[in-house]
Amino acid sequence: MITCELRLIKYILFIFNLIFAISGIGLIIAGSLVLSNVEEFSHFMESKVLAPPVVLIVVGVIVFLVASLGCYGAIRESYYLLMAYALCLLIIFIIEFAVGIAAASYKGEFQLSLALRNAMNSSLKKYDTSKLDKIAWDNVQRKLECCGVDGPNDWIRRPSSCCHALRENAPDPSPENCRNAKPGDDYLYNYGCFPELEMKAARASKAITGVGIGVAFIQIIGIILACWLASAVKHKDDK
Repeated sequence: MITCELRLIKYILFIFNLIFAISGIGLIIAGSLVLSNVEEFSHFMESKVLAPPVVLIVVGVIVFLVASLGCYGAIRESYYLLMAYALCLLIIFIIEFAVGIAAASYKGEFQLSLALRNAMNSSLKKYDTSKLDKIAWDNVQRKLECCGVDGPNDWIRRPSSCCHALRENAPDPSPENCRNAKPGDDYLYNYGCFPELEMKAARASKAITGVGIGVAFIQIIGIILACWLASAVKHKDDK
């Protein structure tokens, strides 16, 4: 009876770990996609936004390695390997759950939006004196098709990255033309960059929350199966 139970749990755990290894790859992909989506605007982002996807990638690699340990422990029917596997799963579960909760709290956190706005306002003032700030602003305004923090009027000397030519007969978006452009002109980006960056940060947090917490709860099944198989192995060895 114990042998049949042992064989059944062993194969169930083996199949589970194959799925678990795939979920580790999924964590790596999800973390990489989120990071690539916000990293190019990292000049304005706090580490609170950039850290969770990095942690998710690291956890994904660890998940893949731990899943391999679980497969090996199941095949060998080793009590100590299975318990080590269950302990690793528990630690990973706690880390993922913490990252998911942190991302969820940052998503709706007023202080995060305030910090983002303050960072953008501070950087905008240094546009003419700092090469890094100039590159960051030109990049974000061209990529997101926006201008200033809340709008083009934020600039005293509006840069040419705030403008583009929408029509063949539109004026050349030179620094002078862009500086003299009025809100509503075809070649001027009339919306601020803050709402766009805030939305990107919120989407990143939402993605991390869903993936992190979702995979974390699946790991509970792995912990239960590993402990069950370890118990069956111990009973078999005691006889």
